[in-house]
Amino acid sequence: MTPAPGAGGEAKRKKRRRRRPAGPHTPTNSSSATKSEVGTTPVKKVAPKKRSVYAKRVDEVSAGGLVIDESGTKGLLIGRRDLKDASRERLLWSLPKGHIEAGETPEEAAIREVAEETGIQSEISRELGIIDFWFMAGGKRIHKTVHHYLFREVGGVLAPQVSEVDDVGWFPLEEIISLLAYPDEKKLIAKSGELKV
Repeated sequence: MTPAPGAGGEAKRKKRRRRRPAGPHTPTNSSSATKSEVGTTPVKKVAPKKRSVYAKRVDEVSAGGLVIDESGTKGLLIGRRDLKDASRERLLWSLPKGHIEAGETPEEAAIREVAEETGIQSEISRELGIIDFWFMAGGKRIHKTVHHYLFREVGGVLAPQVSEVDDVGWFPLEEIISLLAYPDEKKLIAKSGELKV
């Protein structure tokens, strides 16, 4: 006797086909597809584009340094409030310095910035060296290069620059390294040898 169509071995073969998982090159049988897949072409999933995590690099160049007073015994530092100090009383002492403007040499900028930040007029005696470092500000990676000089005081009146500097002061030369807040400036002054102008 002949089995009825759809019964027997033929039905078993179809079941086996349905159980076989579809590979990347195997078309999906509409009978085994879900309702949402019927009549559609498989779509390759594309991972969303990752946003760049790199901050924009900005190069800045500044100039400044250490001014020695007329007596040759004291050095001039600027103080800015430590923003991490909750009491807002702690000052971070550093060397006066600022941006080099268009058309200026580092030496010209250093003399101008010292005068603006401290009120003291000065002349350069010698170069102390260059420091460069990186920091983040305003979502940007700043690469800062600072030219440092040793100055001698020639005039002026000691006064902190309004809105830029919180305090200025003359300190004994032997205390300068311990007062400086930034390690790079400490190292620069430490390796500068005798601070005579």
